[in-house]
Amino acid sequence: MSTGLGKVGKTGLGEAQPRVRDVMQTKIVTVSVTERLSTVEDIMTLGRVRHMPVVHGGRLVGVLSHRDLLRASLSELGSFGSETRRAFLHAIEIAQVMSAPPITIGPEADLRLAARLMADRRIGCLPVVDGEELVGLVTETDVLHWVAGLIATERPDSSD
Repeated sequence: MSTGLGKVGKTGLGEAQPRVRDVMQTKIVTVSVTERLSTVEDIMTLGRVRHMPVVHGGRLVGVLSHRDLLRASLSELGSFGSETRRAFLHAIEIAQVMSAPPITIGPEADLRLAARLMADRRIGCLPVVDGEELVGLVTETDVLHWVAGLIATERPDSSD
């Protein structure tokens, strides 16, 4: 019986090559490019989400991170109260602060490539696309969990 995690390839040295699909999150929250930052702040806070793919007409057009949200808030409202900050966030559309175009990766890509891309570009996540379809999200935390052994990329088949 298969676990649904998929098998990983082997290097010439017999080491497993983890793939992005083995560690990516598939239950992701997306947000429309026309939403307001105040809505995103609520979703991020309540859902404990740090990265959100931004879509328009079903297509991935950007990524909004908690860091982007903080940068927008702090740059404009360093000395204002929470009500003024909230009003400001409500007035701003996501398109004004999101990172675009998004840097993406495929589900079959080597996890080390994903880690290298995130480190080189100084970003915390990569939307995972298969063709033009958004199929998941891989974050720095996902990679760290794999490195720490908290995510297994291959499990033995069960006979039960």
